[in-house]
Amino acid sequence: MTRPHPEHLPGVLAIDAGNSKTDVALVSTDGRVLGTARGGGFQPQANGVEATVGALAPLVRTAAAQAGLPADGPVAAHVSACLANADLPVEEQRLHAEITAHGWAPSTAVANDTFGLLRAGTDGPYGVAVVCGAGINCVGLRPDGRTARWPALGTLTGDWGGGGGLASEAMWHATRAEDGRGGPTLLSAMIGAHFGLPGAGAVAEAMHLGDLDPGRLHEVSRVLFAAGEAGDPTALQLIDRQADEITRFVTVALTRLDLIGEPVPVVLGGGVLASRQPLLMDNLLARLAAVAPLAEPRVVVAPPVLGAALLGLDHLGAGATAQHRLRDAYPSVHPVAA
Repeated sequence: MTRPHPEHLPGVLAIDAGNSKTDVALVSTDGRVLGTARGGGFQPQANGVEATVGALAPLVRTAAAQAGLPADGPVAAHVSACLANADLPVEEQRLHAEITAHGWAPSTAVANDTFGLLRAGTDGPYGVAVVCGAGINCVGLRPDGRTARWPALGTLTGDWGGGGGLASEAMWHATRAEDGRGGPTLLSAMIGAHFGLPGAGAVAEAMHLGDLDPGRLHEVSRVLFAAGEAGDPTALQLIDRQADEITRFVTVALTRLDLIGEPVPVVLGGGVLASRQPLLMDNLLARLAAVAPLAEPRVVVAPPVLGAALLGLDHLGAGATAQHRLRDAYPSVHPVAA
């Protein structure tokens, strides 16, 4: 296959890499999606930067093949990568260097995945975004470049919640209820039933022994919301705490950026928030209305790779027509109100 000349390459190789899944999209400069691919989670802190970025290569080849491009060499004019676990400047630098070394495009930009969520839910660099997926993180941004962000290294840096955190907390309460160290909760039986086992303790043992894939732990967060709908006090307490944690992120970000009294977009995304569980969303919206009544909350249900692609089009100077065309290829952003 003849290698395309640089000016004939697609505009953006967009990469959104989360803890649980990775999406790649090749997007033309006029906003058309030319190729896509999906892979597993992106965890350089566990698997190493070289191996983790290397695992993106088959996804890039798949998207390139759909676009009719050669399997090796440059595939776009610009790489826009929004990556989970790119939490510290040194991590962004290492990931940038490794992605650049693959030669997928003449230029590369790497940012934490919260920046992609923010761009997916807004028309420009203005607002606050909270990701509540496998983990939890927040970013705030003003057009003048002022930024509010967090290390997001888990409990070591004060984080609480997300799908993984909620699942672990639910298991903690459920197993303690079974062995007598904690009070009763519907979570014990409901977690067991979800996995076809006698209880949460049996689920923990099966995961420990390898009889049950530990990667399925995140499913417990869905059980948590079901228990909350059934009125379980323990589940309701955990859901309430998650709403409080998200509100704290938003409040601090708005305060740091002097936006607490402004009509500013608050973008909510990640699997936990995108599922729009009423118990969580109603609680969260009531809290946000109390602390930031002019804030404009909205839930992004589009794949987060949309934000990475929009950032890439921004870099290339693409106009509104291209951005609208790209948005039309993905589900919409839903405003929500208390």
